[in-house]
Amino acid sequence: MTPAPRDPADRTPTSNPILRRALVWGGAIAGGIAVVGGLVGYLVAGPEGLVSALVGTLMAVVFMGITGASILLANRYANSDLFVGVFFGIVLGGWILKFILFIVLVVTLRGVEQLDPVVLFLAIVAGVIGSLVVDVLVVAKSRLPYASDAQLPPPPSDD
Repeated sequence: MTPAPRDPADRTPTSNPILRRALVWGGAIAGGIAVVGGLVGYLVAGPEGLVSALVGTLMAVVFMGITGASILLANRYANSDLFVGVFFGIVLGGWILKFILFIVLVVTLRGVEQLDPVVLFLAIVAGVIGSLVVDVLVVAKSRLPYASDAQLPPPPSDD
């Protein structure tokens, strides 16, 4: 089945469905990590382990979501003449937000006695690895050509 031709005036990047799929699958993987990590954390460290696993998974999901959401938000300005500047401004702003949020969370959560640091660390690592695996699989299975937004000239006529 051949997809419908795109309107030449539509400059929305064709990567948007791929990013949405990565966010959905990332959320599903994070749910699995939260359940398994919470159960293992509870068995290993009691209620502190459960809370630590859930907090670590939530941190990984938030950081993964900020990246995908910032790119999707920036892609909304694809029809603007300032697209490149707006795109990089939004994405860079998302990265700076993640960096500041990470530092604040590390400083805030460092002295919390209700958290088990090992379970928290392992949950964050599992979330990061899970999001990387999802990104690789989604991009590898996408059917996005290398020149997806290019328009070819019409074939020559036989006149």
